Amino acid sequence: MKINGSEIKPGNLIEHNGGLWAAVKCNAVKPGKGGAFNQVELKNLMDGTKLNERFRSSETVERVELEKKDFQFLFEQGEGLVFMDVDSYDQLELQKEFVGDRAAFLQDGMMVTVQLYDDKPIGVSLPDQVVLAIAEADPVIKGQTAASSYKPAILENGVRVLVPPFIEAGERILVDTNEITYLRRAD
Repeated sequence: MKINGSEIKPGNLIEHNGGLWAAVKCNAVKPGKGGAFNQVELKNLMDGTKLNERFRSSETVERVELEKKDFQFLFEQGEGLVFMDVDSYDQLELQKEFVGDRAAFLQDGMMVTVQLYDDKPIGVSLPDQVVLAIAEADPVIKGQTAASSYKPAILENGVRVLVPPFIEAGERILVDTNEITYLRRAD
């Protein structure tokens, strides 16, 4: 879908210079002399490079809509993570580094959303919250109220989080996968 350069907003995905770019910041500029333009900070979705570009309102760019598909996490294979398309049963293997730090939160059978551009994966969205057990937690030191009321703990997947002092090893907690933080005890 073609849009004018002045219609680009933060969060829009556009095709520009042969690449796929996300608009990070936009600033409409109306100089005293000359035509108005939109100063846009772009981030390349493939390699992460940034670019500042001016778009005049007379210019048009191709706005891109990503295809989102539901996949189920099957298993880990070396440095790869194997997912299955729930509609076609096709398998997709992605590298751990593509998913990033949040790969530690993947559990067998977990449903994720993969964002595709021209049938090529460019992003993976995990559920916002997962339930995990505490593998190790420091013991509570009585009377330690002057310091922060959180203590370090290690989850069953090896990730470190800060938890309140009443949480002990073996308990199940709800963890935010975006911020990698403790939310509450699991029901």
